[in-house]
Parts: sequence; C-alpha cells; structure tokens
Amino acid sequence: MKKICIVGASGKLGQYLVQHSLDRGYQVVGVCRKVSVQKLDRFKGRITLFPGATNDREVIAKAVQGCDAVLTVLVPWGVNQYSTGTAQAVLDHAQPGARLVFSCGWHITMDGRDVYSPLFTTLVAIGGWIGRLLRIGDIDDQVEACRRVFTSNARWTVVRGSKLEEGESQGLPVCSAHVGDPILASNITRRVDFALFMAEALENDKLLHRAPAIVGCQTPSALAMKRTV
Repeated sequence: MKKICIVGASGKLGQYLVQHSLDRGYQVVGVCRKVSVQKLDRFKGRITLFPGATNDREVIAKAVQGCDAVLTVLVPWGVNQYSTGTAQAVLDHAQPGARLVFSCGWHITMDGRDVYSPLFTTLVAIGGWIGRLLRIGDIDDQVEACRRVFTSNARWTVVRGSKLEEGESQGLPVCSAHVGDPILASNITRRVDFALFMAEALENDKLLHRAPAIVGCQTPSALAMKRTV
C-alpha cells in the first residue's frame, strides 16, 4: 500500500490520520472543506489537498484516483445527508479493490446484536433530536451511511468509536464485535488512538467486512479483561 486518501482530513481525527499515514511512509491525499484548508498548514508540502465538501462526488472522484486505500471520517453534519453522500461517493469512486476504512460511533450496529444501556440509548435519542432541531447534525444520516457501506461489495471496515478524549497515545485500542462486551465498559478512547486503529486496519484483512467497537487499551475495563485471560 503506497498511496492513500483521507476524507475529512482537517478535523481533529483527520489530522491524526494524516500524521499516522505519513509516519507509515504513505503518499497522502486529503479532502477537506475549503474553509478548513489552513488547519492542515503544518503538513504543507507533505500532502496533496483537494479542497471541497466531502460529499462532493467530483472532488472525491479526483482525490481517490490511484489510491490504494481511503480513510473516511463520517460526520453527521447538517441535515442534508452529508455522511450518506460522503460514504456513497467513496464507495462509487474508489479504485476497484481499494481498502476502505470508515469511522463512526458506537450507536451504529451492523447485525443488531449490540447491547446498549438505557442511558446510552437516551443520550443518543436526545442528541439526535437536538441536532435535527438546530439543523446542525443528523445521527440517522450516519446510520444510513453505514448501512450502505455494510451492503457494499467493497473491501471495507467500519471502526466504531467510544467517547473520545485528547491526550498522548496509549497504544492500539482493544476491540470487540459488539457493544455490551465487558471489555468496552470504560467507554473512552484517546482520539489519537482511534486514528491509530483506523490506520492499522488498512493492513489487517481480519477486519474485512467487520465493524469493531473500540476502547482504549489502558482503560480499566480493558486492563481488567487482560488480567482474566
């Protein structure tokens, strides 16, 4: 794998993805909105940028050309199916056989076997309602985006993140196939390590057509499970 595209490169998660990718020696192409290009100034001269909305099919088509893989940050921004448009553009225009890795939250379920606490379900419902009311985001849009990924024939992985925090890397997060697994109970991951897991997934074919839910490897729940093994 030599050349990768990062869709949503200017966000906090996207910038970590850029750094992890450069550290691995990849040739990096980034897509971000024009108003956010300056956020990537520290990478100037090291990456190629395609300014534009991540759901702009023409921008995505140009950016992913010749890329061996695409890392995509699915953000439920606005109420015009931004995430769905982004995911569909990547699925339609990525090179045949390209490795695709998408990010989303724990609220996404691939097979309906995830177990959520009443508090988590309530918070997701309230957050979704407020987002739609203020027209700043639509959680259901991210659900639809992932549904399209799950039903595609592409070489995809969807990484489902817990709550995120800033801080120095603690190492590669641990994962489980389903939310509700005791190892995920701490529900916190360093954002830099969320990006690390996505970057590692590019070369891990065991994660093909999987939607792992992750948590920090140094969290109490992860350490407790290690002690019992």
